[in-house]
Amino acid sequence: MAALMYNVSRGFVIFRERSLLLRGHNIHRILVDSRRCVRALRRRPVAVLYPDGERERLIKSNEAGDKMNHQKDKQRERVSEKAGRQQWRGHVSECAEESPRMKQTRFEKAPAGDNTLARVASVARSRVFRDKEGKVLLEGRRLICDALCAGASPQMLFFSSVQRLQELPLDRLQQAKLIKVRYEDMKTWSDLVTPQGVIAIFSKPDASHLVFPKDTRLQSVPLFLLCDNIRDAGNLGTILRCAAAAGCERVLLTKGCVDAWEPKVLRAAMGAHFRLPVFPNLDWDEISKHLPKDVVVHVADNSVKAPVPAQAEKGSSDDYSESDSDEESDDELSLPCLKPQVYYESWAQRSTALVIGGETHGLSLEAQRLAEETEGKKLFVPMAPGVESLNAAMAASILLFEGRRQLLHMLDKTRRRTRSKIFK
Repeated sequence: MAALMYNVSRGFVIFRERSLLLRGHNIHRILVDSRRCVRALRRRPVAVLYPDGERERLIKSNEAGDKMNHQKDKQRERVSEKAGRQQWRGHVSECAEESPRMKQTRFEKAPAGDNTLARVASVARSRVFRDKEGKVLLEGRRLICDALCAGASPQMLFFSSVQRLQELPLDRLQQAKLIKVRYEDMKTWSDLVTPQGVIAIFSKPDASHLVFPKDTRLQSVPLFLLCDNIRDAGNLGTILRCAAAAGCERVLLTKGCVDAWEPKVLRAAMGAHFRLPVFPNLDWDEISKHLPKDVVVHVADNSVKAPVPAQAEKGSSDDYSESDSDEESDDELSLPCLKPQVYYESWAQRSTALVIGGETHGLSLEAQRLAEETEGKKLFVPMAPGVESLNAAMAASILLFEGRRQLLHMLDKTRRRTRSKIFK
């Protein structure tokens, strides 16, 4: 029927064009009108409405297209479902590979409102509680790994995600209680601005029972560090880090020093507690037990002024003066007499101990007496006039690395002499 209507309408259009052409009308306009009519006839109605209200759809091709599109959608869903299954299978296989390791590691999940982390976090803020309970708090993956490798005994470990737990050596955490907590709770009780998501409670480590890295022990030199009245936590942590880097054999802390397991000390030390022996809270009577018999004890004193150029030409060590008053009191007369010496001159030729005093109280009388008994000297770092003295951490780093250099030079000379005697 559509074809019949199309032919009839086309015949009327041609007849109309001929009649208009004979009358003198524009043929171009006639052709445009005819084309529009033909284009309109090519359009097919969507539906036909009958007088009784019935409706009939005439576009069957669209239904076929819808069916085709529906089939395409189903095919796409099947492809995506297949890809999802493959991805899920890969995830399952990956989890299956990790499952043997995680099966041996059981952990608990802290319920909402649990205060376990809040209670144990008080360990890090109270030195009395740390000494009484014998526990310390370590935060961060690197510090916890160093403690575990050194043989420290973990008791509890809090983590925010399983991924953080898998970053730790799980075989060393079998005796510890593992608790999963929310990251928000950990952020509340952490001392860090951006917590790493893992906090551990360890039994207070004993330096005599720890196992230190072999590489660090092989690079050590017969150099000992004594910290006398170091009250600043950041300075003590930096000093411990410098001592580990300089290859010191051990570090001794007097009772006047800040607690070595203070959180700020641990952060500044960067794992130095587990790289060399650190013996805290010692009396001066106990310090001699941790030193060899032939040791020479030197003290670091920044109160000594550098000589003026005229005095430097004389080269006499008696020309050095102290920054305190020139008048000597009765207390100063009773002080041990130690010869001042510039730090780059020879002072480390055998087993050597260096005493670093605090910035507030300075060197104690016991430290100076020990240096006098072992024929030690008072070492200082010359500085430009008008400059404040170096802090304890900076002075310790300069003197420790200079002592290491001199000891290595001495050991090299000894080896050369031994080789020359053998070849002779």
